[in-house]
Amino acid sequence: MIDKNVVRSLVEEWLQDKEYFLVDVEVSPDDKITVEIDHADGVWIDDCVQLSKYIEDHLSREEEDYELEVGSAGLGQPFKVPQQYENFVGKEVEVLDATGRKHRGTLKAVDGRKFTVAVTEKVKKEGAKRPVLEDVDKTFDMDEVKYTKYLISFK
Repeated sequence: MIDKNVVRSLVEEWLQDKEYFLVDVEVSPDDKITVEIDHADGVWIDDCVQLSKYIEDHLSREEEDYELEVGSAGLGQPFKVPQQYENFVGKEVEVLDATGRKHRGTLKAVDGRKFTVAVTEKVKKEGAKRPVLEDVDKTFDMDEVKYTKYLISFK
């Protein structure tokens, strides 16, 4: 079986001095290698081809046959690395917290492994008869949420 760390090292070598970043590397038991990269402005197919060729040039099919897939992180897929959070500051996201509750709002800030989302909630003000809608900042830890993903809007 192909070593995931070898593939990860090859990808990181190729990424040096580029604005791309590594999202994920998976190697299945039957040697299907899946590499996901991303970039603040999106991923170009030509760069995926170059990375694929770079990996193929450094792995030997004679030693072990494999299938290789290089692509971008899916737009509607959950975030996997902090850089993805940073790229979507100011955009609408959905967070599924550890308790299973969904929060929709605007990703406001990222600080290390913590991030803040402004969500609109009904808040009952003291002395008021009815609750009013208000933006409330909620801070989450990346390691404690089930997922965070960009909400695609066609408005």
